[in-house]
Amino acid sequence: MLEAIGVYKVYEWWLESQIQGSKNLPQHISLILDGNRRWAGEYDLPSWMGHRAGADKVEQLLGWCLELGIKTLTLFVFSTENFERPEREVEEIMRLCEEKLRRVIEDERIHKEMVRVKALGRLDLLPKTVQDLIQNVEADTACYDKHWLNIAIAYGGRKEIVDAVRKVGQRILRGELKPEEVNEEVLEMNLYTAHLPNPEPDLIIRTSGEERLSGFLIWQSAYSELCFLDVYWPSFRRIDLLRAIRTYQQRLRRFGR
Repeated sequence: MLEAIGVYKVYEWWLESQIQGSKNLPQHISLILDGNRRWAGEYDLPSWMGHRAGADKVEQLLGWCLELGIKTLTLFVFSTENFERPEREVEEIMRLCEEKLRRVIEDERIHKEMVRVKALGRLDLLPKTVQDLIQNVEADTACYDKHWLNIAIAYGGRKEIVDAVRKVGQRILRGELKPEEVNEEVLEMNLYTAHLPNPEPDLIIRTSGEERLSGFLIWQSAYSELCFLDVYWPSFRRIDLLRAIRTYQQRLRRFGR
């Protein structure tokens, strides 16, 4: 057992040395945190225990990304479609969100590393207590500009584009904008990610073995590199993150050119 741990640590060190030795470190990494329920099922646990294990893993992930120098981290934690899950499961997820948001407010790393925290989605669909905590976290970190942590909650990619179009339409009705002035830049300024210096993820990782984006960042992911991992999110390891980054670094990005 100890020998296996030693081999793992050596491999982790080797991977990180390769990654840090490259000039091509992704500045914006997004993750679709998938597989919580299936992980719980493997251990005969209720589904919300999988979500708890997954939420604990997020705290580790933040530390790993800060250590590696990743500037922006965007997490897909709860979609608008997820509200259709069993009532008890949704209640437990919302309770877990409250708990973790309070921890974010108290997390010394957030303030030491100047991490701006932002929620992306139709937040009015969330319980009032969760909405209030999100407002508190966003207000407490609004002046930070060294790192960005985005939490996609009550999020839908198509709904994000619809909401952006509505905002642009309202500006046109108010006479602030002419229809012929609408372009990609105008639409991007009205997306949930408009606050980010780099809203387009360099790398999107999805766990659990599923190979689709499920509507995540439809607009922003046009030129993102995709990495699908056959591991449930609660079992995600630092070495999995390092492997995904190395895969990203080995790809040649042409952006259509």
